[in-house]
Amino acid sequence: MCKIVREERWDDSVMVSLFKSALAPIWVSKILVGLKEDPKLALKFFKWAERQTGFCHTTESYCILVHILFYSRMYTYAHAILKDLITSSPVLPGCDIFDVLWSTRFVCLPGYGVFDTFFSVLVELGMLEEAHECFSRMKKFRVLPKVRSCNYLLQRLSKRGKDELPRIFFKDMVASGVAMSVFTYNIMIDYVCKEGDLKTARSLLEQMKEMGVMPDIVTYNTLIDGHGKYGQLDTSISMFEEMKVAGCYPDVITYNALINCFCKYERLPKAFEILHDMKKNGLKPNVVTYSTFIDAFCKEGMMQEAIKFFVDMRRIGLMPNEFTYTSLIDANCKWGNLDDAIKLVAEMLQAGVELNIVTYTVLIDGLCEKRRMKEAGEVFRAMLKAEVAPNQKTYTALVHGYIKAKEMENAMNVLKEMKGKGIEPDLLMHGTIMWGLCNQGKIDEAMALFYEIKACGIEVNHVVYTILIDAYFKAGKSTQALNLLQEMQDTGNAPTAVTYGASIDGLCKLGLVTDAINHFQRMVDIGLQPNVVVYTALIDGLCKNNHMDIARDMFDEMLSKGMIPDKTAYTSLIDGSLKHGNIQEALDLQKRMAETGVELDLVAYTSLILGFCQCDQVQQARNLLHEMIAKGMLPDEVVYGCLVTKYYELGYKDEAIELQNEMANKGIINGINYRVVPNVQT
Repeated sequence: MCKIVREERWDDSVMVSLFKSALAPIWVSKILVGLKEDPKLALKFFKWAERQTGFCHTTESYCILVHILFYSRMYTYAHAILKDLITSSPVLPGCDIFDVLWSTRFVCLPGYGVFDTFFSVLVELGMLEEAHECFSRMKKFRVLPKVRSCNYLLQRLSKRGKDELPRIFFKDMVASGVAMSVFTYNIMIDYVCKEGDLKTARSLLEQMKEMGVMPDIVTYNTLIDGHGKYGQLDTSISMFEEMKVAGCYPDVITYNALINCFCKYERLPKAFEILHDMKKNGLKPNVVTYSTFIDAFCKEGMMQEAIKFFVDMRRIGLMPNEFTYTSLIDANCKWGNLDDAIKLVAEMLQAGVELNIVTYTVLIDGLCEKRRMKEAGEVFRAMLKAEVAPNQKTYTALVHGYIKAKEMENAMNVLKEMKGKGIEPDLLMHGTIMWGLCNQGKIDEAMALFYEIKACGIEVNHVVYTILIDAYFKAGKSTQALNLLQEMQDTGNAPTAVTYGASIDGLCKLGLVTDAINHFQRMVDIGLQPNVVVYTALIDGLCKNNHMDIARDMFDEMLSKGMIPDKTAYTSLIDGSLKHGNIQEALDLQKRMAETGVELDLVAYTSLILGFCQCDQVQQARNLLHEMIAKGMLPDEVVYGCLVTKYYELGYKDEAIELQNEMANKGIINGINYRVVPNVQT
């Protein structure tokens, strides 16, 4: 058999008959052992075998291959096979796989690094409890993971949230004799500090010193920051003094942590005192140090105070550079203080600090975000006058701004100017312009640009195709959209889930439901997983075109895949059910919406009320109307008109008048609207 595999005679009758046998998994393991001297072929055979119809690898086969790959130093492949094995194992993979991995260790000369890798893969996959259990098994066999791997698990556990497992695992590490590093203690100290367990944090500091692991600057910085964030500022200062006694001298980060804590608790005088101490001890405050103060003011929207501190920064002799100015300008732009940002630019120039490309681009981008395109243009011209050459990012900011302001002509002029200066726009910019043109209904112009960039040798990607396909469908031009989809595939651009989503939605909205279903199936056939948006578009189209059975099947399939339907999916099914007189089904769907936390919106309420009226269930409709109003959603004339009309049709004149008066009292209608009242004899 090994000979046949070595000659890669995959269609050999012996191979065919083998894989029809129930003993195939056993033979595969034997063949893999026989191929251990040729790991690449062993891997190729393994991959070929798993593609055979009805065949499934055993855990033993996986483990044998992992040992072969690991022994041959094909660590990446071994890692991938282990990952595949773990994710395909149905129940408690950590324990069972470890046992098989251990029992097959003599396939090659035993190397225990594979067990460390197995442990790390469990952690990587987020199977933290299983990794902890694996640690216990490894401890039993005296094959412990490396401290780095243990630290990885400890770090993942500490970031997961509030539970006791980080503490338990840390104790296990200590009891097992794992050589704890300063990083191990830093993880735990950081974890307990964030938990607010500052007493344990201080205890760990003492423990690590007893174990001969010397705290480093990170240890003390974490303790200072942790105590400070919980308001224990005196303890932060105490730790600050202790680290100096221990010979671990504070750095700029230490001082920044203290400054940040005191700023947070509005003790700015103390923060300034720490800044003074920082300079006194020979540490020069840098841009980051002062940015901590500036950032504290900026986050509160206190931009004037930030500017004052910036002025003080210069007063004490620390001259800001272009990066300092740019940080302040960017902050002002983000807070919408564009005038202040412009003043800062003037100060920057006056101080002899030239604006660089980043400064100009930040300012232009800020102005464009606020659609102040005239000023953005002025800054751009000033930039050119200063002989600062705009780059692609600068032009992109302008183009985006003009498109947002619906000034497509100016956007196209910028594109032309950019090209004239030898700066070729990238595909992102071209795609943005095409998107802007499509949004204005200028599909022909978007297509002209599409063919232009193709003629220039720029490879068009799936994003651009999807933009154009979506635009054609929205314009009701399904033939052109489908032709473009075919062209996309012919040029080697595989449609994405977004592409199919746009196509399915477009076909459904045009009533071409059969074509939409075919596209959905094609999407599945090529291995693309439909998402909530795709399912919802198809369900909506099916309901609106009276294909309720298929719509229900799609809805159930969606649920079986763990997807949570949105309002549109529920509303479509509710609307379709009521139109077909399936009242109970509509009520069940409404109940399921509530149970899954999906709130009814105006459209859903309207569909339900109109549907119940159609089915003569006026009391149900009336209850929903009250519920709708209580949630602050006001019904329109169609909703209350339908209900009032139905009351009259059923002979409930008093209820109809009562409802109209109620609506009038709530200000929803102005008196009784007689247009909705049928000709009833009084």
